[in-house]
Amino acid sequence: MKKGKILVIEDNEQNMYLTNFILEKNGYDVFQARDGLAGLQMVQQIKPDLILLDIQLPGMDGYAVAHELRQISALSSTPIVAVTSYAMAGDRERTIAAGCDGYLEKPINPATFVQEIERFLDQSSD
Repeated sequence: MKKGKILVIEDNEQNMYLTNFILEKNGYDVFQARDGLAGLQMVQQIKPDLILLDIQLPGMDGYAVAHELRQISALSSTPIVAVTSYAMAGDRERTIAAGCDGYLEKPINPATFVQEIERFLDQSSD
């Protein structure tokens, strides 16, 4: 049984592969977008249960993408989780201010990754 749909907006091939592999292995349908614009276009069609968003994207950065996603009323309760290598003071706050519900640092930990994102899915289904 599929657990839900997750949109991954990530431009790095290795990060996308690892994220996709872990999520599919754990029963999720994974949809991939290589940049923010593609993610914004795809989101309307697939109506994901969760969005994993890289912050360092070509063209439109993740902050701008999160802001745009939050303008879509159908996504008001969809969790957006930033997955980023930005780990400086203030980066977490900046992602939350842009509209993300959470923040995970790269590199992701394959042993705890699904557990970490499922916290956000559980919150959205309450």
